[in-house]
Amino acid sequence: MKFIFPQNYNFNSKLLGFIDYSTVILNIIWGLTVFGFVYFFIPDITFKVGIFIILFLPFALLSIIGFNHEKILYILIYLYKYISSQKVYLYCKKNQF
Repeated sequence: MKFIFPQNYNFNSKLLGFIDYSTVILNIIWGLTVFGFVYFFIPDITFKVGIFIILFLPFALLSIIGFNHEKILYILIYLYKYISSQKVYLYCKKNQF
């Protein structure tokens, strides 16, 4: 059986068919960072679990759900560019009668 893909078809390999490999790697790095922080600095086990869930779960959910199938790495780059070169324009309209 042969499959014919159009030339404008964007084929990306994904883990389990729905999450990009760069996003998985970023999630693993963030999870290990949060786990290391929680493991070394927080003594109580229930508090460790709670802090880990609070810090890791929102990032993981945003990376899985995503923004219009955009990679989380690109979203973080866009946010960094926006924050670093943010320009605020204020326009004052003066009514002159």
